Amino acid sequence: METKQDKKSKKEQPEVEDASKVMQDEPKVLPEMEQKDLEIAQLKEQLESAQSEIASLKDQMLRDRADSDNFRKRVIRDKDDAVKYANSNLIKDLLQPLDDFDRAISAAESAQDFTKIHDGVVMVNSQLYGMLERNWGLSKIEALGKEFNPEEHEACMVVDDESLDVETVLEEFSVGYKLHGRVIRPSKVKVGKPNI
Repeated sequence: METKQDKKSKKEQPEVEDASKVMQDEPKVLPEMEQKDLEIAQLKEQLESAQSEIASLKDQMLRDRADSDNFRKRVIRDKDDAVKYANSNLIKDLLQPLDDFDRAISAAESAQDFTKIHDGVVMVNSQLYGMLERNWGLSKIEALGKEFNPEEHEACMVVDDESLDVETVLEEFSVGYKLHGRVIRPSKVKVGKPNI
């Protein structure tokens, strides 16, 4: 028969066996824990790396956006300046004829010589048209005595004329102009129309 002590020792023995099992299982648990800790550390490193990369990309994006905005503003400013000062060369070219007109007006006020005033105005007119033709591509549309061309002439009056074979410009009310070959103002004319 078993005594109480034997029973106790038997009870203790399984506990010892269980403890040895735990001891045997512990080496497996520790590496699993270490492995989890290692994985956590790796994930933390990846997270820090990703956050650093995001911060770098965000900084680069903000810089690119600022550069783009500055470029857009510079283009708008350059365009505004180009429009604002586009005619500066034309204005410079017109200053000399304007000075000549001022001299003609001064001469007209001091001397009552019609011939000199007339010659001065004709000279300034010739100088002005010559400059616009040479430097800016302006040319007059020849109209008087020419066949009527609706692309270059605007008929203000039409009269019947039996002596004509085709519609012909009989009188020019205002001169038409072309700029580099393109009509910018048609000639206003009186047209003779043949009777057919």
